[in-house]
Amino acid sequence: FKLIVENPGKPVASGLKVTAIVEYYPDSEENLRDRLLLLIEEDIFDIPLLGLIPCCYLEIEPEINFGTVIVNSKIINKEISITNHGSSPGTFKLLYDGVVLVNIEPTSGVVEPKTVKMIEVGICTDVPRIINEVIKVELEGHDCTEIRIKAVVVEQVLKVLGVPHGNELKCIHFGSVYFGSSKTEEVFLYNKSPECMDWVAVLEDNAIGGEIGTDLQKATDAFLGDLSFMSSSRDVDVSTLMLCIPNQGTLQPYQRSVITLCFSPTKFKRAIGLDDASAKQDYVLFLRFEAVGSKGGFLQTPNDDDTPLRMNHPPHMELALTGSGLPVMLTFNPGPVINFMDCFLGEQVEVLCELKNESESLPVNFSFRKTAHFHISPEKGKIEKHSTKKVIFSFSPRQIGVFKKKQIVDIIGSGLEENNSQILKTKSFHQIHLRFIGVCKSKSKNIPFRINPGITPMISNPSGQFVPDDPEQCTAIAPVAMLKSTQTQIHTHKINRNCKNDALVALPNNRSASIRPFERHEKYRTIFTKTERYNYVDPQFSYTDFEQLEKEAHKEYYTDYIHRFRQRRLQKDASRQFDAYNNSKNIGLKPADGLISPKISITDIHKEELQLKMLPLDENCLLTSRKLEAIASKSSNEEIWNGLNAVPISAQEKEDCSLTLTPKQLHQIHIGPSTMNFGDVCVHSTSVRRLHIINNLLVHIWVQAEIEHDELRQTSPLAQVVPPLSKAYIPVVFETSTLGIFQKSFTYTINNGNTGHVLVIAKAVSVELDLSAKELILNPIPGYLAETEFRRTVRVYNHRNYSAEFSWKPIITDKNTSFSIRPSKGFVEPHRDLECEVVWHPAFHSPDAGEFNLCVHQGNTIKLKCFAKVILH
Repeated sequence: FKLIVENPGKPVASGLKVTAIVEYYPDSEENLRDRLLLLIEEDIFDIPLLGLIPCCYLEIEPEINFGTVIVNSKIINKEISITNHGSSPGTFKLLYDGVVLVNIEPTSGVVEPKTVKMIEVGICTDVPRIINEVIKVELEGHDCTEIRIKAVVVEQVLKVLGVPHGNELKCIHFGSVYFGSSKTEEVFLYNKSPECMDWVAVLEDNAIGGEIGTDLQKATDAFLGDLSFMSSSRDVDVSTLMLCIPNQGTLQPYQRSVITLCFSPTKFKRAIGLDDASAKQDYVLFLRFEAVGSKGGFLQTPNDDDTPLRMNHPPHMELALTGSGLPVMLTFNPGPVINFMDCFLGEQVEVLCELKNESESLPVNFSFRKTAHFHISPEKGKIEKHSTKKVIFSFSPRQIGVFKKKQIVDIIGSGLEENNSQILKTKSFHQIHLRFIGVCKSKSKNIPFRINPGITPMISNPSGQFVPDDPEQCTAIAPVAMLKSTQTQIHTHKINRNCKNDALVALPNNRSASIRPFERHEKYRTIFTKTERYNYVDPQFSYTDFEQLEKEAHKEYYTDYIHRFRQRRLQKDASRQFDAYNNSKNIGLKPADGLISPKISITDIHKEELQLKMLPLDENCLLTSRKLEAIASKSSNEEIWNGLNAVPISAQEKEDCSLTLTPKQLHQIHIGPSTMNFGDVCVHSTSVRRLHIINNLLVHIWVQAEIEHDELRQTSPLAQVVPPLSKAYIPVVFETSTLGIFQKSFTYTINNGNTGHVLVIAKAVSVELDLSAKELILNPIPGYLAETEFRRTVRVYNHRNYSAEFSWKPIITDKNTSFSIRPSKGFVEPHRDLECEVVWHPAFHSPDAGEFNLCVHQGNTIKLKCFAKVILH
């Protein structure tokens, strides 16, 4: 230390100062300590002097906690900082030898003074596990310290919870339900994951243990006797039996959503000759809730030939659903034909009927429809299980005649609307037909006739003796006969022989009726002579010409009204029929309307069944495992590679690829494998794996891979427009020049929206050759002299994916060597082998042992020992 100061000779006045400069000149790398004495009047003060050499002071965070993450084949990175608080640069080094692969970049370096260095640490989320690893850190100027890495990698978990208590459910029992009706149950679908999740429901219709329409209470022999029904029930579309509303959606982290399950049993027809109308049918189904995007979709075959193998189902939640379908067993006594006693107009006849519910499990709600001339009391009601109810049927005719009516009895319950299969309402799900028969007779009144004492009235009957007592019973119209004049020419007068045949012929006793008003265009002639008869027209009672026209106009008006009403009714019927067929399948046309059915063969039937299975899945329809397998088999058979576009070009491709896909549609797209393990890859070599794409949709999809790593830059093409129901792939190329483990992930998108991740794992190694044997014993060839050469071969194997250059170098000792090997150098192609021949040349004092080094260019070195086995005679 050097002190530079001018001490004052006089006292320092108030407000003034004295400045001293201390200079430090270190001559060794060590810290120095001294003191400076300050004399003020009679007091002495010590000022410590410290001389420190420049050094670094590094500090690092002790822990990295990734928290809880889901399995999605993605590399998750976090940064930690190394801070240098010192005045000189400091070095650091990170060492990791744990079981879990952890990416650390950089693993060593220098931190400048007063700066911060960021270290990126990445973990892989390929499998569920708990990560608690330790990274050893060497900091300059410090002892060895540790960084702890913590993470919990979990599956995307879906739970089905009960409403309202929230208990976990494994099975839902619907109990007994009438055929044609529906029963609903509500559950919670719970996302027990830290990230947002798209989910879809799939109904397993080919699961082991599933039952469709089987009576589980039957005896074993009866059950086995109905195998034909069991096999036919396997072809039933089970999506109509069980509904899940909604059947797809999105759940936020740790969110619950209410799901409605609807059971709608359908009566299946039995084989011919089996009368099983009252038997119940049991159902056991399995509903699977899957997280979309949680599956890799494929595995590689053991021989790595890029053939995709379908994985088992990804982690999912399976819910068992059980229920029984029962027919309506409502009997009528008397019935179903009910005969009423004959009655007269204005009277009423009643019949007491007993309704009995034969079911021992369910009550029944009934409702009678209104029928003319018949009344029911009560019209609607409810009958408990295994109970009866009395109903009165009344026959009150309003006109005379025989009445045979079909009385419809509606069975009321909960059911799904026909147009909207997701709306539940109260409706008639079953009908029972009764037959009502009643006769209404007219009241017959006996007309007493009395003898006329001799005064004959103007209007008399043919005998002229008996007349009706009641004038209302008189005939309103006098009898008029119509005869063909051409058949009665006997008494025809000669002047009337040529008369027209359109005249009405009057009976002899209807002269009194000839004075009534008659139609002006009609003519009457006598029955025998055909003489035109005079008819009196009373102007007081007959129609005038104007009245006749009004009558015709009135008749025409009502005729047109009835015609228009009929046409409107026919148009409504046609509109309803059009609406019934106005869908994407029939486009408003009635199937096979006006066509003659062609002759089909067994082959055509199988083709038709395949086409039915390949129908597009309705967005509201529940996915089933057999439908998905049928479509997947069609897509897997049609692999396309050449001719695919990297971007949408046609109008149809642009329209399809602009769609935002729903979770149900994403579930039908398989991209994988989710983990590409290239294994051992030689540096500077090129290795290719296929990223398979299977499109089970009826629209184009656009898949784009976003690759940023230099080792995967050779991948091309990075995008594919995959046609409907087809399979394609993207060749992923790996090439590196750095030894070590490579573990990175890249992202792909579907239609510029939905994303997925693929993990790429590889171990970059140098070229390496193996020998079939490291020690070789050469024996003489039988039949040859001992002085001849001894020969034997050794194989050189190249198990790596890159061509290896080698050379044999003999190890020369004091005795030299008498062994040679051919070829002495060369190349071994990838996954091939090469046979080399070793020869021992016998001579005087030639050594019987020798060694060679197999030197691989930029690879390993292997020693081969050779021994000659000489047999002396």
